[in-house]
Amino acid sequence: MSLRYITELNENVHRDHVSFLNRYGIKIAADLYSPKERTAGKYPALIVGAPYGGVKEQGPAVYANELAQRGFVVLTFDQVFMGESGGWPRHVSSPELFAESFSASVDYLGVQVPFVDRDRIGVIGICGSAGFALSAASVDPRIKAVVTASMYDITDIRGMMKPSKDQLLANQRWADFANGQPEYKPSFPDHPYPSVDDLPKMDPINNEWFRFYAVPRGFHPNARGGFTTTSNLAMVQFSALDYIDEISPRPILFVFGDRAHSRAFSERAYNLAKGPKEKYIVDDCEHIDLYDQVDKIPFAKIQSFFNDHLN
Repeated sequence: MSLRYITELNENVHRDHVSFLNRYGIKIAADLYSPKERTAGKYPALIVGAPYGGVKEQGPAVYANELAQRGFVVLTFDQVFMGESGGWPRHVSSPELFAESFSASVDYLGVQVPFVDRDRIGVIGICGSAGFALSAASVDPRIKAVVTASMYDITDIRGMMKPSKDQLLANQRWADFANGQPEYKPSFPDHPYPSVDDLPKMDPINNEWFRFYAVPRGFHPNARGGFTTTSNLAMVQFSALDYIDEISPRPILFVFGDRAHSRAFSERAYNLAKGPKEKYIVDDCEHIDLYDQVDKIPFAKIQSFFNDHLN
């Protein structure tokens, strides 16, 4: 297995490392996957966004590696302020800029990749990227179809925050200004635990994150988890799903596990969307299974969804 990517590149898939600028002039680092033996003509393209705090070498690489074998050109990317992309300070989270990254990816595919059909571009948002993908699609009609996988709407945190938390975050702004940089406390260690059996005891949800990000299964040094402490202020000022109904008549497929702790996010978004819309519930599947478990990620369903709607 590659030291950098959590999955081996299939022998029938070609991968190029590319970069481009968003409309704010920030560099986005990306990987472009395509069938190694391309035929003449233009291909449909998919953009895959990583889980919140994740990078392109993790779950997006798994999706791209598989979907490129199925006839798609696939672009994966690091969010701004993350991984190999630009932006300073590092680990800042901005819902507006994270949604913008999907539209900037459409810009790149439609202008710079001659074998992509710019009228057949879809997006896949894994975990936290799902909310940002839906937000982008609601204002960018160039995105023709959306798939969410184990959706998390990170902007839906206002109800989970106590009023005292707002004051603490506001005070942290003073501390950040005085220090000349924002506070950032990573969630995961700088080296992986050898196995899940070596993880410290913790609550079930944190244990689930650690079973992916903190062990060799999904560990990456550019994905230590979390964002700057005051990033939550941006999330409570932004609602990713305010205009989800305006994606219609473009279709949305919501994919989630029957045992996913995040299931309520997909259910809520499905109820808010106008349609065409569809739910696909994966049996015996928890949230992180849809990051990398190729036997559970419903690639045949995802392929048929995009084949039907990117035509």
